[in-house]
Amino acid sequence: MIPLTLLGLPTLRLIDIFDILIVAVLVYYIYRMARGTNVMLIFWALLILLIAWRVADALGMRLLGAILSAVASVGLIALVVIFQPEIRKFLLFLGTKTQLDESLWKRLQFWHRQQQMNKGANYEAYVNACMHMSQTKTGALIVFKRQNSVDELVDTGERINALASSALIEALFFKNSPLHDGAVIAHENQLIAARCILPVTSRLDIDPNLGLRHRSAIGVTEQLDVLSVIVSEETGAISYALGGVIHHDITPVELRQALEKYEC
Repeated sequence: MIPLTLLGLPTLRLIDIFDILIVAVLVYYIYRMARGTNVMLIFWALLILLIAWRVADALGMRLLGAILSAVASVGLIALVVIFQPEIRKFLLFLGTKTQLDESLWKRLQFWHRQQQMNKGANYEAYVNACMHMSQTKTGALIVFKRQNSVDELVDTGERINALASSALIEALFFKNSPLHDGAVIAHENQLIAARCILPVTSRLDIDPNLGLRHRSAIGVTEQLDVLSVIVSEETGAISYALGGVIHHDITPVELRQALEKYEC
């Protein structure tokens, strides 16, 4: 068997395979976050400009090559400006998955207590409220904090810091309530704030029949590690969004399972 080095081919080391896998994972997550947005259109436009520059340089087209070269020289700065929201989103995602803000001992110390708080009665309030609002077709949007801070969302609304109850949640979303417009921010058995303004998704592949409430529910989960629950005002259907993906028309049992599974 002829060694690859004698054929002029580089040898494939174990570290090279590891390197390729890391790059593949990064490309996959970047694509998943950019999918369905204008980012992909901009990416293809930049790729066409890059190919045109290399072709012009190869063919000796000095004027066109000089123009495209000037564009490429400021390309890095332009990419940072153009993709600023996407870069922020990627770094936030990376930080969420690798955060080490709590010691292992602290996590173990409070793990059992958190598991007890995340089970049973504190989810009853949310499930019952959503079930009742679904029956009366009362529109609602509840955002459940997970790992990331949600202070930027809380600051857009009114802090309430109240114990979650079905009656209180339904009262907040009652159409004549001054706090019904916007989202309620919740965590475990506490209602943190109401009438909060959420970022709206900019994706183009979203069902056009979805309204602003659903688009906001998707948008906030694209930027923060939160789970959002929606009750449709038109149909009464209950849905939830996580990681930019929306799950339509779920049952109260499925809602409880989602809240328990993702430790909201």
